[in-house]
Amino acid sequence: MNLDDLLPIAREAVAIGHRIVLERAPRSVVAKGERDMVTDVDLAVEDAVRAFLSRETPGIGVLGEEHGRSGPADDALWWALDPVDGTANLARGIPLCAVSLGLVAGRRGVLAAIDAPFLGVAYSAVEGGGAFVDDERIRASAVDDLSEAVISIGDFARGEGAEAKNGVRMALLSRLGARAQRIRMIGTAAIDLAWVAQGRLDASIILANMPWDTLAGVLLVREAGGVVVDLDDTEHTADSATTIAVCAGLRPEVLRILHESQVDARR
Repeated sequence: MNLDDLLPIAREAVAIGHRIVLERAPRSVVAKGERDMVTDVDLAVEDAVRAFLSRETPGIGVLGEEHGRSGPADDALWWALDPVDGTANLARGIPLCAVSLGLVAGRRGVLAAIDAPFLGVAYSAVEGGGAFVDDERIRASAVDDLSEAVISIGDFARGEGAEAKNGVRMALLSRLGARAQRIRMIGTAAIDLAWVAQGRLDASIILANMPWDTLAGVLLVREAGGVVVDLDDTEHTADSATTIAVCAGLRPEVLRILHESQVDARR
């Protein structure tokens, strides 16, 4: 199968998740780490999407947030699945969550499908083919002045080393808050990145990187004309430490402020 053959499969996979999320409210919420949780809906979506992908693409392995790796271990091509990105939102009835599925070749996303069930929109992209919401092509923002920018920040760190990591986040909030038009914390990397691709946000700064959270959205941003890099301004991959998605005109200034925030946090 080529990527164009795999795109309808990816779209149907996230549509399966869409239906489950809308059909059932979470009945159980279980802690799986410090301030981290999983609901019965997350598990139901992952089980259903995995079963579908194993039937439709048995030669492609799956890395999912809740059940880890399954299927062929060949890293030439693999699915990265977040069954519900924004679980904390879902558990509280906040309608900002998404089913995110990326196809990864080696360490880079080549196909993306993201469905935001409560917003009624689905995003998709194939490498080299542009980014779309439903069937409408989308493009990243053309903003090049930070004072006009709306920027989302990822969640705060948890666990060991969180205090130092969150020092950078606090410094970043202070610097951006003084200069950007607005700062937002949405609580789902998939929607953050989809909205950068759509031009609703001008940048999304996620100072962490889990492949199931980011790889689909990263491709959307790139195919919409945006830029996604690691903290050192190298190209974002599955191995990156951070996920910095930004419209091209803000890239230098956003990275400069990030580096200044790191210096602030060490003082």
